[in-house]
This record gives sequence, C-alpha cells and structure tokens, in this order.
Amino acid sequence: MRWIIVADEATAEFYEQDKKYSAVRKSFEMHNETAKKKIDDIITDHGGRSFDSFGKGRHTMAKEKQDPKKQGAVVFAKSVAGKITAAMNNGDIAEFGLIAAPKFLGILRKSLGGAHGSEPSLTISKEVVGQGTVVVDRLLGDL
Repeated sequence: MRWIIVADEATAEFYEQDKKYSAVRKSFEMHNETAKKKIDDIITDHGGRSFDSFGKGRHTMAKEKQDPKKQGAVVFAKSVAGKITAAMNNGDIAEFGLIAAPKFLGILRKSLGGAHGSEPSLTISKEVVGQGTVVVDRLLGDL
C-alpha cells in the first residue's frame, strides 16, 4: 500500500492506494491551526519600545524574528513527515507520494530529511487540498 499526501500550510490529507493504478480513498487529515490565525493572534509578546535619544522618534528594541506563519508551517511539515516516517518504519506503507502547494512542498521535503526510504515515489507541485479523490485520481492518472 502507498499513501498519497495532499498538503498545504493548513491541511494534510492522507489518501491510501492499494496498487499503483488503483483508485485512491481518503484515510485521514491533519490540520495546522496556526495557519488559519491572524499574525496578531499568534504573536502575543511584542518587543519593548524605546524613545530615540534625539527627537521624538520611537522604535522597537526587538530583533527581527521569523515570520510566525512560516514557523508554524515548518512545525506542521515536521509533524506530517513524522507520521510518514512512522508508517514507513512500521511497515504500514511501502511508499508514499506528495502533492503539495508549491511553497509548502519545499518545506515538507526538507522535513523528510532525505534519509533512505524517506524519498517520495512521486512529487507533484500543485494546490489541490480539499478538491477530493476525483482530482487526486486524475493527477495520478496523468503520470
């Protein structure tokens, strides 16, 4: 059996496929709640403020931080990669494929780490989360 993971920053849909050309069926989903929040709701602590020594200017004293949405996407990608790795190690799946939004695909591949057995059998850079089994089957049939 193989998994086809359809993902973006907010959702990962896991589809199962018995044989390479058989129809897929949806198995389960994972969600990243951080991706759905506004940045102001994610950041609860802002850097301290200071007045300029000359003039009336005021500025933050905090250093530049990483975008919290991107940071949330990295954490989410690691949890998806962990689920895939665990299934591979347990023998639950023989292989897996990724269909992911272009900007999330790189993050997800990096999270998989490139270790032996963690390379996807197929990779499609396309945003299709939430479009269902018909679209996934059509994409797989085009290969």
